[in-house]
Amino acid sequence: MATLNQHRALRRVPQKAFDPAGEILDTWKTNNRVTVFLVERLPKELWPLKVPGIPRRTIRSLAAHIHNARCMWIKMVGRNILKAPPRVNLGSVTQKQLVKALDHSSEALLKIYHASLDNNGRLPTVPPWMNVQPEVVHFMSYLIAHEGHHRGQLIMVARQFGKRLPGEVTHGLWQWTKRAKEAR
Repeated sequence: MATLNQHRALRRVPQKAFDPAGEILDTWKTNNRVTVFLVERLPKELWPLKVPGIPRRTIRSLAAHIHNARCMWIKMVGRNILKAPPRVNLGSVTQKQLVKALDHSSEALLKIYHASLDNNGRLPTVPPWMNVQPEVVHFMSYLIAHEGHHRGQLIMVARQFGKRLPGEVTHGLWQWTKRAKEAR
């Protein structure tokens, strides 16, 4: 528990004005950086291996699914404001290609988030079947949860193959302050 002196010291630290829109956009940039951080650090020998229990999926396709899911949402939610980036081939994309694709889909999502913020927080287009609230914060939280789920799967499958990722990688996924600085 923080002492009274620690609380006083925190109050003296100059704080920037709260900017909810900027925070939303920065949060997405950090999430993208966390996903890219993991993809860049997966051992190359794991990339083509089949996921135990799901023989049609490989580590490559599981990682690529993150980008392709983004593209599906961009196509549906952003169709009136931008063209979705191309999907990647689940069977042949390299880690380097996927990192570049993730950065492209992240930029497209940032445009959708900008448009949503300009639209009183509402998404530009709402498909009738959409399974999440049509507000930008709900939508972005949904996508971040989706990516977190798949990052966890990638780590678990690496362990199943006896390739436990080093602590710098697994702990690095939780270093959001550091990843946020990298994302800027």
